[in-house]
Amino acid sequence: MKKNKRKKAEHHVDESWLLPYSDLLTLLVALFIVLFAMSEIDVKKYEELSTFFRSEFSSGDKGIMEHPVPSPELKEQQEVEEQNQNHKDGQHELQNLQELQKRIDAYIQENGLTESLGTNLSGEGLMITIKNDISFEPGSAEVNQGGIKIANEISRLLYTDPPHQVVISGHTDDVPMNNEQFGSNWELSVMRAVNFMTLILDNEQLDPAKFSAKGFGEHQPLVPNNSAENRAINRRVEVLILPNYDITEHLP
Repeated sequence: MKKNKRKKAEHHVDESWLLPYSDLLTLLVALFIVLFAMSEIDVKKYEELSTFFRSEFSSGDKGIMEHPVPSPELKEQQEVEEQNQNHKDGQHELQNLQELQKRIDAYIQENGLTESLGTNLSGEGLMITIKNDISFEPGSAEVNQGGIKIANEISRLLYTDPPHQVVISGHTDDVPMNNEQFGSNWELSVMRAVNFMTLILDNEQLDPAKFSAKGFGEHQPLVPNNSAENRAINRRVEVLILPNYDITEHLP
């Protein structure tokens, strides 16, 4: 009889589950308050409520209110605001590149280089094209004096705030290349691009991390390689200034 009484006295109900249960009920009440308030308040007040409940019900561990799910209306408004901002950024970026193009074109005109240099602004960015015949000797990747002068001037014009990514590419005609230095037009075009880029990066204001060089050999001609004049056009170095924002929809 004493043994049974002792067992009965030792038995008790574990009520520790009441604590997380009460926390859950509190969070549910808070959630219902937010849902009700969302139907009658504007976005600003919703954000204030979200901030309040996060601070009140978040503990050391991340809770339900740590990352509240935005309402469809708020999400739609955020998307519209983002689109409007991207639109403004694109417009401003196009204006910046147009101003840069004007400065480069003015340099070309002032130095009588219209036959050797040119610019083109597209959705891809601002392209500066330099004919190889004024920058390199035939079959050579070493930049001559005329090319050094152009590279130095372009280097000065390429400094922008904020900076842009710049891609420099070399192109040749379709005449096979096989001399002591280069076994193909690929190699020649790559080294011309690299050497021209190296001269541009003598300007300490430019960030080398923003620059890259490519070689395309004879595989991206501007015109058919069916005459001496056309081959001269295809032998070129291109400096492409990439836009920081999408400008496609703003182009004329």
